[in-house]
Amino acid sequence: MTPAIKIFVPGDSSAIAVGAHSVVHAITDEAQRRDANIKIVRNGSRGLLWLETLVEIETPAGRVAYGPVEAADVTGLFEAGWLEGKEHALCQGLTEEIPYLKNQERLTFARVGIIDPLSLYDYQAHGGFQGLEKALSMEPMAIVDTMVDSGLRGRGGAAFPTGIKWKTVLATAADQKYIVCNADEGDSGTFSDRMLMEGDPYALIEGMTIAGLAVQASYGYIYIRSEYPYAIATLEAAIGHARAAGWLGDSIQGSGQAFDLEVRVGAGAYICGEETSLLESLEGKRGLVRAKPPLPAIRGLFGKPTVINNVISFATAPTILARGADFYRNYGVGRSKGTLPFQLAGNLKQGGLVEKAFGVTLRELLYDFGGGSASGRPLRAIQVGGPLGAYLPESQWDVPLDYEAYIAISAMVGHGGLVAFDDTVDMSRMAEYAMEFCAIESCGKCTPCRIGAVRGTEVIEKIRHNDQREQHVHLLRDLCDTMLAGSLCALGGMTPYPVLSALEHFPEDFGLPSTVPATEQTA
Repeated sequence: MTPAIKIFVPGDSSAIAVGAHSVVHAITDEAQRRDANIKIVRNGSRGLLWLETLVEIETPAGRVAYGPVEAADVTGLFEAGWLEGKEHALCQGLTEEIPYLKNQERLTFARVGIIDPLSLYDYQAHGGFQGLEKALSMEPMAIVDTMVDSGLRGRGGAAFPTGIKWKTVLATAADQKYIVCNADEGDSGTFSDRMLMEGDPYALIEGMTIAGLAVQASYGYIYIRSEYPYAIATLEAAIGHARAAGWLGDSIQGSGQAFDLEVRVGAGAYICGEETSLLESLEGKRGLVRAKPPLPAIRGLFGKPTVINNVISFATAPTILARGADFYRNYGVGRSKGTLPFQLAGNLKQGGLVEKAFGVTLRELLYDFGGGSASGRPLRAIQVGGPLGAYLPESQWDVPLDYEAYIAISAMVGHGGLVAFDDTVDMSRMAEYAMEFCAIESCGKCTPCRIGAVRGTEVIEKIRHNDQREQHVHLLRDLCDTMLAGSLCALGGMTPYPVLSALEHFPEDFGLPSTVPATEQTA
């Protein structure tokens, strides 16, 4: 009997949102009608979101992509001979040759979109568990040293060296230690954590297990937002499969070393993306920021030493262990080593995920990958790093994307989210929105954030309505100083970034003269 032709249809949330399930039903029905021998694989998304649902056909020449496919297109695709990879208006050619994909450096996302996310066979066939197998033969300090040498920094936004955090937890004596994954991905324009969890869940499981071996922690938690139902279901299924196959449990692959984990679902509070609020929530308390010190690495979950990293940080660890610190460190620039999955959102023709080595510029991402604005109007401002990130004007789009270069221009790389705005945007309104967001999402524990964001929203509104504009601009700057210096966490401490960047780079939107030299930016 002729082998079944594999057809890959993403089970990723982005594809499901535009009708992927309906496409699967249409393919199944049409194949039965034609007596075609097919096998449908629900893979993760390749990250070309403007082409979803992106369907791939496995052919002798490689996988051929068709997209965006809707259920109504399926009959015509069969008639055109897509099972043999033949031409059609929706044909994008060989998937690996699509420039958007071909010009990336996919390390952490190497398997996403290629494998069946829940297949242990697929995962291992594409290099999965090689890092963990190596870690099982190493001393904890040797694992930590490898992470330190790799130069990996936290991919959640703060960019703290991952290996140093692990080293602190290893050096802290305790009868119990924990590994906690921050999967509460709440920043606007970000979706890399979700895509990884839905498209390659074993990478996260493997990375957390490696962390457990490195710091001698026996248990872990994945704290994930309730808005990610498909990621939750995928992770829970993957954990069950990994446990049954001996990759989790009391003796990992018979090594005598134990590690297990579970998923915990958050209730949608943005502040629980801050690591200490997350710990409070995990303990069953209200998500309030803790004062530091003590650091979570010393006294974290249930008062025990705890490693907290985000999804991409953990999912990158297997590559580093399997291929070596030098391999990973050779990507990137300066102190920003490796790659980062940048997420392109907002007013762009080609939104999606792009994994590139640090050093790529915003202009390259916006035009070489994003294809420019979806509206056809000139792009004007790009917010980088989520709702607390600065708004960057075109004069700063050629600054290399690395942590230090962005700090130098009072911006941050953060989680790698980019939201693009064209020339119709009102930047005074965006500044007001940043303050409103902070006021709504504040946990209320510290005065600069709780009160400052409310007063800040009022002050920006007065500036916008020309109510004693000059005096209120000075007041806004003073208020931002207070929030920056006095807030307990980054929510209040970084809200000045979008506010002041909008004021500095787009003064005309506030009714201020654009020809007057901008005052030195506080943030």
